[in-house]
Amino acid sequence: MTGLVALDIGGTHARFALAEVGADGAIALEEPQTLRTSDYDCLEQAWREFERRCGCTLPQAAAIAIAGPVTGGIVRMTNNSWVVDTARLKDRLGLGRISMLNDFGAVAHAAAQAPDSDFLHISGPDRPLPASGTISVIGPGTGLGIAHFWRDGTGSYHVQATEGAHIEFGPVDALDDAILARLRTRHDRVSVERVVSGPGLVEIYQALAAATGVAAPEQDDRTLWETGLSQDNGLAKAAIDRFCLSLGSVAGDYALAHGAGAVVIAGGLGYRLRDLLPRSGFAERFRFKGRYEGMMANIPVKLLTHPQPGLFGAAAAFQRQFSGETA
Repeated sequence: MTGLVALDIGGTHARFALAEVGADGAIALEEPQTLRTSDYDCLEQAWREFERRCGCTLPQAAAIAIAGPVTGGIVRMTNNSWVVDTARLKDRLGLGRISMLNDFGAVAHAAAQAPDSDFLHISGPDRPLPASGTISVIGPGTGLGIAHFWRDGTGSYHVQATEGAHIEFGPVDALDDAILARLRTRHDRVSVERVVSGPGLVEIYQALAAATGVAAPEQDDRTLWETGLSQDNGLAKAAIDRFCLSLGSVAGDYALAHGAGAVVIAGGLGYRLRDLLPRSGFAERFRFKGRYEGMMANIPVKLLTHPQPGLFGAAAAFQRQFSGETA
């Protein structure tokens, strides 16, 4: 077994965990620690805090899943100010081996390796993920994560991380038009992430208020999610229902674009919606693809329930990279 530090760095939180990976692919994660990225100027500061909390010398290996495009040794994050330089990190922290990948690429690794028991059925045929072909992985959170992986039918797979969240938002009905018009007053270009993400609920909420003539004082997205899911705020609940429709539309679009035989919804926000998604308009919007509606109806959509898919997937990617298997 190889000891390492697994990291899952998002726009709001950085999660750390000690981990062990085996040559046979076995992965063991210890209890994670969650730090707010805004409390630290850089990853090195957060690492030192994690080391202090552990009270021990950390392993000289790190598996880092990070919210941003990983195209070289330096990664500038999409939704916070951290800049991660792999060479500098190795030197300053005395690390021997580092693997670094897009955070949602890590989630795709987790989905590829998770057992059937780690998935909840959302829509489409209730069958396991296919053993061969492409599977799309989608997760709204602080931003929107998009990845996919391809299975070859023999147990091997290949992950492709993407920046698919930044394609343009495509309205389906009049309310979508209103949401787009609202966002265009502040952005030259409106990506799908502006709507299908945690903060996007504010835009949906305000557009709904304007369309129905309801007074709606400005509220942050965290409050809207809490009051909407608890049904203490009827307009926020309606906004969450609409969010599920938008997520269905987007998930269907990516399934078409990827040629997917199945779709996995992942991440903390997806998990919060686990009871609502199967009885929402998600499935109808997922299928609503014109001449391809019959094909879309035959694509299973699952929800990944692993509590730490980013950490698990980062460790899995590290194991594959340093065992010589292509990620």
